[in-house]
Amino acid sequence: MKPKTHKRSPLLNRTAGAAAALLLGGGGLAAVNYASAGEWNNQPESRKGAAVQQVSTIACPNVVDRLRNVPKQSKQEVAEELAKLDSQIGDSYKRLATNGDEALRDPSWTRNAVLNPLVDKRRATIERIQIALERQGVQQAGLKKLAKCKMKNGGQIAPNDGQQGGDQGGQGGGQGGQDGGDQGGEAPPASGPVPEDFVDINDVQPNVQNPENQGNASTGKFTTACGTNENRIFNSDNVIVAPGVSNGAHHMHDYVGNQANDAFASDEVLAQGATTCANQEDLSTYYWPVIRDLTAGDEADVNEPGGGQDGNVGKIIQPAEVTLDFVGSPVGEVVEMPRFLRIITGDAKSFTNGNANVNSSWSCTGFEDRQIEDKYPLCPEGSQVVRKFEFQSCWDGQNIDSANHRDHVAFAGEDGSCNDGFVAIPKLVQRIVYDVPTGPNFALDTFPEQLHKPITDHGDFINVMSEGLMAQAVECINTGQECT
Repeated sequence: MKPKTHKRSPLLNRTAGAAAALLLGGGGLAAVNYASAGEWNNQPESRKGAAVQQVSTIACPNVVDRLRNVPKQSKQEVAEELAKLDSQIGDSYKRLATNGDEALRDPSWTRNAVLNPLVDKRRATIERIQIALERQGVQQAGLKKLAKCKMKNGGQIAPNDGQQGGDQGGQGGGQGGQDGGDQGGEAPPASGPVPEDFVDINDVQPNVQNPENQGNASTGKFTTACGTNENRIFNSDNVIVAPGVSNGAHHMHDYVGNQANDAFASDEVLAQGATTCANQEDLSTYYWPVIRDLTAGDEADVNEPGGGQDGNVGKIIQPAEVTLDFVGSPVGEVVEMPRFLRIITGDAKSFTNGNANVNSSWSCTGFEDRQIEDKYPLCPEGSQVVRKFEFQSCWDGQNIDSANHRDHVAFAGEDGSCNDGFVAIPKLVQRIVYDVPTGPNFALDTFPEQLHKPITDHGDFINVMSEGLMAQAVECINTGQECT
């Protein structure tokens, strides 16, 4: 539980003094590379520069979003090349974050040593994707232009706001790779969040609106209880986006439901997996990025891919509550989901991609009529942080997945109806509740270059309910009942 007064996060202090605090100024990009906020005060005035630093990152177009047809024969090869694109950006961001002195001395260093080599690697990787598609007779124009990347401002931090001393600012310095010698130079320094990523929930106005039910609405609800990841199943894979690729997500996920989910889990493996769901006919997998306590020291993954090596530091917080509801349509009945239907909601790269696929929703218990997209909520005493995902509820009626993992499903319109060619399916509403530390001391796991921005929140779901259970769920929803 959290009192209303807020202290400054130790991670924010580490960020302020770390090499990840990159400055955008004057003659181009510069960076500061100090061990702690306290050490900042010991620097000569000529080295301090501006009182406020701007964290910067690398923004590249997301190639997978542009794909429209990936034949089955090309799927694995394309997935591996797409994963290389993610790794290239992450590696370039680490180079940027850990070579601040070079950028400070030479404004052209970032362009010549980071961006240009990255673009060359991306161009070659994208060409291999095109070749893999053309080998199966698929032509897709316009991919090569997606090789270009640029810098993006990630927000402002003060080098030392006086709220905490240098010793605390250096607390747990090894967590983000700040003690680079311990990590062999592999892990980037802590790189977010920044103070502007948080907002007091009392400063947010009520903003939730739902479409009114029409006369033939399907008003029932099917709830599946699958626990709160008591088994502590975490990995940094994503079997939907990067099948067959270890650490394809570059951040850790919580898993409930199916316990066989990793990058190499085929439909057959999932169908034979164990489940944490109370109803053993629900073998579905539900997963989302973990939230971390930035005040509680290291997690076991501090030196591992997806954890500290990708800039994700701090203790993983187990959800206090996870609710998984399937609800109906305000305009009519829903049809059964096909088995192994895959749905991704939100965008793990929305900070650099833009808002087209954003579906993050943050709030506090007792204030859930106030939903925030791009800020972490600071909740009053007695209130808990809430993440809510409302998944796409319109299906194309044919495909369990698509090349960009989005085109086969869609969100309903403002009135709750589906576009032509799509049919209504049960909408998964996923609500996750947390007890977080006081103040701006928690953060979402993200890709390294996404700087732990709350707008990058996302959820993943694969339907592995038995056909019988899915039929029961749909009957329950369409007849206005509440079932489990």
